[in-house]
Amino acid sequence: MSFDNFLTEEQQQWRDTCHRVMDKEITREYIRECDMNRQYYYEGFEKLHQLGMVTMLIPEELGGMGADTMAYTLFCEAAGKYSMDFGGAIGVSQFTAQNLIHYGTPEQQEKFLQPFIEGKNRFAISISEPHSGSDAAAANTRAVKAGDHYVLNGLKQWCSGSSATNAVICMLVRTDPDAPKRQGLSVLLIPNDTPGMELRKLKTLARRGTGTNQIFLDGAKVPVENRLGEEGQGWEIITNHLQLERVSIAASYVGCAQQAVDDALAYAHQREAFGQPIFKFQVLRHRLADMQTEVDAARLLTYRSAAMIDAGQDALREVSMAKLLASETLQKVTRQGIQIMGGHGMLPEADMERYFREGMQATVGGGTSQIQRTIIAQTMQY
Repeated sequence: MSFDNFLTEEQQQWRDTCHRVMDKEITREYIRECDMNRQYYYEGFEKLHQLGMVTMLIPEELGGMGADTMAYTLFCEAAGKYSMDFGGAIGVSQFTAQNLIHYGTPEQQEKFLQPFIEGKNRFAISISEPHSGSDAAAANTRAVKAGDHYVLNGLKQWCSGSSATNAVICMLVRTDPDAPKRQGLSVLLIPNDTPGMELRKLKTLARRGTGTNQIFLDGAKVPVENRLGEEGQGWEIITNHLQLERVSIAASYVGCAQQAVDDALAYAHQREAFGQPIFKFQVLRHRLADMQTEVDAARLLTYRSAAMIDAGQDALREVSMAKLLASETLQKVTRQGIQIMGGHGMLPEADMERYFREGMQATVGGGTSQIQRTIIAQTMQY
């Protein structure tokens, strides 16, 4: 066992492998190019799929790797090192596929999951609406049953990756407006080329590669057979994967935060001012020491969450702590990284400005810092 991060030798080897893949097969230059051009990571997605990493959570009997949560967390940490957006592009498909495994019929698994395993499609998830972000159960996009179809009308917001080629959107809709708030929701599986559905990519500060979209639904027809689970089971389905989602994005934040520290440290050793490397100035040495300490703390919280999930324990509080600290740490160390690198840190070619933009998004996406603190506080009640 490595006492640097409490991993077994096998886990450490897997972690090293994931980082080598990112450095040699994906590369920071590729991530930078996709971000600057706002283009989806098709080539990177395909490379990781060929290595079995995209489908690593799929059970072996279905054609995946059957990996545990810790292995998945270590992968996400590496996948997010040059951009948590890239890590998210892979992660959303991975944990959304778990809903199909847990709730999908054999027919749905054949129609949607098998093509994902074969690399022919990917998944996106659509929960938020203009007036229901953190209050996700307030979604009011309507799905009215008409024979063997649902007819959809409404507007969804912040649906990342939904405009990618062959994306299948796992969408939360309201099927019973008269039922209690959380009981009238259902989940539909919707190919992104469905007639009556228009996607508009938003020019956001971050999420430039994966892209995030508004989805306009005007009489879109979706077969009843595309409903995941039972009618009214939507809230259970979308919350079932939240612990896995939050530990994965916390890991991506940790990976990006560590790279930000590494880049700032390398710059501090190379840049000279007043006749010496700026690392020699105590004010910067102490700042870098604080940055590394905070990243290590976020990493250990994230690893603890993964270990608890693998042990079959409820990790609601722990994943919320990990997501909270990892996101705020990413935001903090990237801001400090720009301060250390000065004007150079604001150039796209230096990468730090991308890390910083993603840090600003990290405390909002996937559950805001305020929501994480609320969850943690609720678990502390007597």
